[in-house]
Amino acid sequence: RIAGHKRGVEAVRGTVQACAERGVQYLTLFAFSSENWRRPADEVALLMQLFRIALTNEVQKLHRNGIRLRVVGDRSRFDARMRALIERGERTTAGNTRLTLTVAANYGGRWDILQALGRLLHEHPELARAPIEEAQLAPHLAMSYAPEPDLFIRTGGEQRISNFLLWQLAYTELYFTETLWPDFGAAALDAALASYVRRER
Repeated sequence: RIAGHKRGVEAVRGTVQACAERGVQYLTLFAFSSENWRRPADEVALLMQLFRIALTNEVQKLHRNGIRLRVVGDRSRFDARMRALIERGERTTAGNTRLTLTVAANYGGRWDILQALGRLLHEHPELARAPIEEAQLAPHLAMSYAPEPDLFIRTGGEQRISNFLLWQLAYTELYFTETLWPDFGAAALDAALASYVRRER
């Protein structure tokens, strides 16, 4: 598992580069789900360490390549250093437009919908007794800055969405591959894109 997580960071780098080269404008990666806290403590600690290292070492590379970084999820469980690294990375790359890379960390689709509803009702308490429309809730979702995804890719042979972007995936094309994430690269991405363009939207 530990070796796989380390290889997974390399796969992130390669996939971001491949997406940028292919003109993809928005890429969202599920780095750490809210359910991942249940994993063994040493594995969670390693994941946090890898995330810190990536935020420290990769942000300037993203910036040089015109890539904007966003991190979505509940940041309250991250320590102050991690939160500062996230904020610095987002601030440094805020003006970039080539590709928006979103990292979902301590994220869950159900959490996203609930926090959006909470924010909406906080701003508009009068809606507590009125029907709420999609257009009212959508601006409060964690990824309100991005269009809904065209394509969802799930690696490793799993065929479920695992509480990822539940609201946003309503009309997204789903693609499942046996390729494990640490082995995912440009060729696997091209296979997914080829499958997508053959579909009638």
